[in-house]
Amino acid sequence: MLGEGGRLALPSVDRAVVVLVDGLGVEALRARSGHARRLAAALGPKDAIAAGFPTTTASAITTLTTGRLPGAHGIVGYSVADPDRDAVVNQLTGWDERQDPATWQRERTLFERASADGLDAVVIGPERYRDSGFSRAALRGARYLAGSSVDDRVDAAIAWLRSGARGIAYLYIPELDVAAHAKGWESGEWTAALEGVDGALGRLATACGPRDGMLVTADHGVLDVPAHAHVLVDEHPGLLDGVRHVAGEPRCLQLRFEPDADPDAVVARWKDAESDRAWIATRDEVVESGWFGAVDPVVARRMGDLFVAARKAVAYYDGRTAGASRRMVGQHGSASPTELRVPLLRFGGFER
Repeated sequence: MLGEGGRLALPSVDRAVVVLVDGLGVEALRARSGHARRLAAALGPKDAIAAGFPTTTASAITTLTTGRLPGAHGIVGYSVADPDRDAVVNQLTGWDERQDPATWQRERTLFERASADGLDAVVIGPERYRDSGFSRAALRGARYLAGSSVDDRVDAAIAWLRSGARGIAYLYIPELDVAAHAKGWESGEWTAALEGVDGALGRLATACGPRDGMLVTADHGVLDVPAHAHVLVDEHPGLLDGVRHVAGEPRCLQLRFEPDADPDAVVARWKDAESDRAWIATRDEVVESGWFGAVDPVVARRMGDLFVAARKAVAYYDGRTAGASRRMVGQHGSASPTELRVPLLRFGGFER
């Protein structure tokens, strides 16, 4: 996403609506352009950006709402091995009293900055996310408006535009990602969800007045991974020797080593076994690569000792703990173009 050096020149408006369509990658939008005529018509050759790494919702949304990369804001993956708890913690749904959203996410949000400048700041999303730990980390500083369906949320955004307030609204649409995980982005269910999103956002674009701007983007694209392409790492002799925790997500594992492990031996085993279909990189290599931006030492402790980021259409699971997650079809998290490239579409006062 745009952050830490990224710049986006936009005309001045009184009200900005930023729409995040979870899981809407550029490749999928182009492939299904006939089912998303309003969005596809706005997608030109220069209207794609990189979602950032890892291509996972918790990290990418926090980058969007803070303007900083994960090495600064601290949400470094779908799940992380919290060094202070010696446990894997889900960054979307695993928050509890031992993990304070106000300090774990380390940067001011754009909503906090807008409010400090006397502007209105609202988030529009499903009711179930109103008071979640992740919302309190990534969306703090905003008023929360709930809507059960895409159309309900678009109606709320239109009402906000017509209220005359000056400020920013963030509209979250998770329906495509839900369909992709359940059935895959190539399914009829995903296409039907895309049609609904396109129609609703078309209404929102039409409602924009001359002083209203609207941006549509996404947190990641989606790659369909069939069950036969699941790699069960617990069934490969030696791969988990010296590994204490398996965090991250199936397309981008973050492995935490046992205190007495031989790091070089663990890295060598993974490279021997998986380097033909995954990028294998140590924490130091990831930090040096700049994938996470400048990495604060506190944040570095949350990152895996070893990253296993899929290059081919595979997903890595620990079969002992995977459970229902192995039923997912649509996957993301790694650095393939399908996962990385997301649209940045301009409407209303932001149109060029």
